[in-house]
Amino acid sequence: MELAQLRYFVAVADEGGFTRAAERLHVSQPGVSAQVKQLERELGQRLLDRSGRRVAPTEAGVAVLAYARAALAAVEGIRRTADEFSGLLRGRVALGLIPGAASAAVDAFDVVGLLGDFHEAHPQVEISLTEDTSERMLGALRRGELDLAVVGLAGEPPPGITARVVLDEPLVAVVRAGDPLVRSAVDGRVALAELRGRALIALPPGTGLRGVLERACAEAGFIARVDFEAAAPAVLARLAARGLGVAVVPRGAESAAGPGVRALRLSDPELSGRVALAWRTDGPSGPAARRLLARLRTALPAAAGRGLTSEPALAAGRAGRG
Repeated sequence: MELAQLRYFVAVADEGGFTRAAERLHVSQPGVSAQVKQLERELGQRLLDRSGRRVAPTEAGVAVLAYARAALAAVEGIRRTADEFSGLLRGRVALGLIPGAASAAVDAFDVVGLLGDFHEAHPQVEISLTEDTSERMLGALRRGELDLAVVGLAGEPPPGITARVVLDEPLVAVVRAGDPLVRSAVDGRVALAELRGRALIALPPGTGLRGVLERACAEAGFIARVDFEAAAPAVLARLAARGLGVAVVPRGAESAAGPGVRALRLSDPELSGRVALAWRTDGPSGPAARRLLARLRTALPAAAGRGLTSEPALAAGRAGRG
């Protein structure tokens, strides 16, 4: 019995077919089939039922599968232990980012630069990047599909998630210079209630900023009327510059719209957009992800890196950007 046979058997069981297992393992389909048949001959048991559209383990296969997984995990543990003694780090890290995080946070938290440095120091570690909404990425963290994520927060993190703030920017209402909000503003500020009935331009549902906007409007007694959505705050500001509505964005995003717009600080309550580095409270499972987390935490801005786990519910005035 060889480890390759166990690895191929587990892959076929996971993928439900020989072709998909071969693609996952980057080997030929006949090779996978031959190795699994050899394993079945050695054990004297049929491990896979090939009669249906989807290949599935037989009763014997289900029993053997648990031991096969344990054997492969043990071998990986041996390999990791030896690598740690030699200073070599291997493995895979799954990192999630809200759209625009790599560029928006560059001054305070250079994600791209940090990943580049980590890759140079540990070239054997595979890093995968995913862009998605904060809501979906927080769910993926809890399920173990992501190791780390840079997310926007619309309140406290969900149970089992720890987050440290990377950026905390005031939210502003961006409008054309002649908009009625400009005339009603006092000292460059406008009350949230002034947005009642106005066409709003915001990030999509599932993002931290959208969540805090809707929550704040609801607490003020009205439903946010979002007519236009876009994934990048800069695009929202440009839409506002064309008179399509009031864009609610983090301060600074209005610069993308050029002259002719005004950015008014939202008040009563004041709103702010928070971007945070998040991970499971019990920590990532793999050594590579744990090492990257330690590196990222070290690089967090000292003033912004507040820890958030199970704090009381945050006021609507504290929000996330993505």
